[in-house]
Amino acid sequence: MTTSEKVIKNKLGLLELSQQLGNVSRACKIMGYSRDSFYRFKELYEQGGELALQEISRRKPVIKNRVEEHIENAVVQMAFENPALGQVRVSNELRKRGIMVSQGGVRSIWLRHDLETFQKRLKALSAKVEQEGIILDETQVAALEKAKAEKQAHGEIETFHPGFLVAQDTYYVGHIKGVGHIYQQTVIDTYSKIGFAKLYDRKNALVAADMLNDRVVPFFEQHDLRVMRMLTDRGTEYCGNRETHEFELYLAIEDIDHSKIKAKSPQTNGICERFNRTVQNEFYAIAFRKKIYTSIDQLQADLDAWMNHYNAERTHSGKYCFGKTPMSRNSR
Repeated sequence: MTTSEKVIKNKLGLLELSQQLGNVSRACKIMGYSRDSFYRFKELYEQGGELALQEISRRKPVIKNRVEEHIENAVVQMAFENPALGQVRVSNELRKRGIMVSQGGVRSIWLRHDLETFQKRLKALSAKVEQEGIILDETQVAALEKAKAEKQAHGEIETFHPGFLVAQDTYYVGHIKGVGHIYQQTVIDTYSKIGFAKLYDRKNALVAADMLNDRVVPFFEQHDLRVMRMLTDRGTEYCGNRETHEFELYLAIEDIDHSKIKAKSPQTNGICERFNRTVQNEFYAIAFRKKIYTSIDQLQADLDAWMNHYNAERTHSGKYCFGKTPMSRNSR
């Protein structure tokens, strides 16, 4: 996460906390901002969204210190021709052509054009191919294939519509005195990012199946959609003999395919891991400080209210969401 992204995240956190607490002064005190800053952030967010919250530099660029235009164009063109080259190699290759630019100068140009990382240069190349229909040479094809292989190796998922792939995970909420251990069954649609969360006092195959039967499958049926495939880890609550294992049996009855992540690779199901961190930071960390719960039902009621906000009001900037709410993406 870049410094700019951290700044935006803190400002968004201030705005969201003020909504949750219903008290601007208290939110400002917790986050360490003044009320003037809060209203300035709010006005900027309402006018231009998240991008308007980034820090605006008061420094004016010194144009006379920049490299000449033909050098900058050559550096940018090299980023498209061979995106795998680093700044040192680019500087050396351009020197062979009689274009003198330091490796630091290459990086400065990349930063101005948002090309400072290999992934960003590949993304720009892909966009250029789609827009202009250019024919790639062997070096460019190799770079794109390498990125695709790394993407698959890191377990990044591809999904095409709501219900195509739904991820499920078990999250240990904690232990409440007088209530006992609390586990959360987490389910996320990987396309729309619609989330479901239900609390239990145990984790086993029966509660994993109950989560689908009670919350998930009825929701998709209500919207004329079908759950086609489930993605889970290899925990005992999700894997077992189909004839005797409640979760596997339920999937078979509903004709839902089951994909399991690679052992010891939780990042493959990272969408659930990320949601669990979000619900911990934005709900549990606050709820347990504001209220004393004496039963799972009490906590579930507040969790359901937060989930409604998460699905219908909270915008997402992740893949496939494009700054919209999950519910607005829940259509083919």
